[in-house]
Amino acid sequence: MKTDTQLRDDVQAELSWDPAFKASDIGVIVKDGVVTLTGHLSSHAEKYAAERAVQRVHGVKAVAVEMTVKLPFGNERTDADIAMAAERALEWNVLVPDGKIRPVVEKGWLTLQGEVEWGYQRSAAEGAVRDLMGVTGVSNLVKVTPKLSPADVEKKIHDALSRQADREARRLSVSVDGSQVTLRGVVHSWAERDAVQGAAWATPGVSVVVNDLLVDA
Repeated sequence: MKTDTQLRDDVQAELSWDPAFKASDIGVIVKDGVVTLTGHLSSHAEKYAAERAVQRVHGVKAVAVEMTVKLPFGNERTDADIAMAAERALEWNVLVPDGKIRPVVEKGWLTLQGEVEWGYQRSAAEGAVRDLMGVTGVSNLVKVTPKLSPADVEKKIHDALSRQADREARRLSVSVDGSQVTLRGVVHSWAERDAVQGAAWATPGVSVVVNDLLVDA
């Protein structure tokens, strides 16, 4: 098992390797395997990319993101411009159903509202607007309208996990409360953790996924 110092060095190396942002703008604090990121980045896209970079590092148990977004001069846009760009991005994304999601922008912070039938549609909407210039943050308030009973949702998730990640499926617990799914258990990497979460999101009727999976690094 890595010490906190070794893990911090690995995280800093991974951040320096990723060209999506300036690693020198990011502070790294590690305690008991939990990584805290501090500093200022120039876009929400960079902030998201930094978080994903840390999750790639072996040994990271959790990530706390305390970075803020400060737009550089010339990248500021009016809320109306951002809203129009978000509408176009949603229209162009084939995974987002037409007319189901409405973007609302206030001081650069973009909020998505509406209802869809699938969790992946909700995620696709956020992905479509995350990298837009001028966006300082995204709140995804899109609701997933349940189409199945909780028992059906739980069965479909277990079936999907058995097909996609058989080794992990035997070690996982899936509980369903209405349209909320909670995942518990142990996986072997962040990639496997994401795959299990993706299987849950891809199940119709799921609006919230609480991912309590632990990474056994």
